[in-house]
Amino acid sequence: MTRYAAAVLWTICIFAASSDAFSASHTGSVLQSFAMAILGHPLSDMTYELTQLATRKLAHLTEYGLLGWLWFRAVRGDEQGWTLRWSVTAVLIAIAVATTDEIHQAFVPSRTGSPLDVIVDTCGAVVAQLVALHRRGV
Repeated sequence: MTRYAAAVLWTICIFAASSDAFSASHTGSVLQSFAMAILGHPLSDMTYELTQLATRKLAHLTEYGLLGWLWFRAVRGDEQGWTLRWSVTAVLIAIAVATTDEIHQAFVPSRTGSPLDVIVDTCGAVVAQLVALHRRGV
């Protein structure tokens, strides 16, 4: 039951991050603050855009990799090892969450829904399944 709670809680965190507060326009100032602290000057416009894009896509990979891993563990329950059924179920749940999340973002004024993000999210969940397959005894 705890494994399902962790998966559901992370799913809720993902949906919460779809709000206006986590839009690119709001998180960009954080990125520039880091640049100022590390480099001593703000990023150029082009560097800023590329860095923000890379950071946001890596965040998608990471958050959905974790989501895929947590749902894999939840579906697996107390069993050990890896099965295709558990893995596919976890990826399908991640795809459903990603699709729902992007549809929601399409209705948030400062956000946009992106099919590309669903693909990136799916890749994150698949990578988590490949790790689980590689570590079969987890």
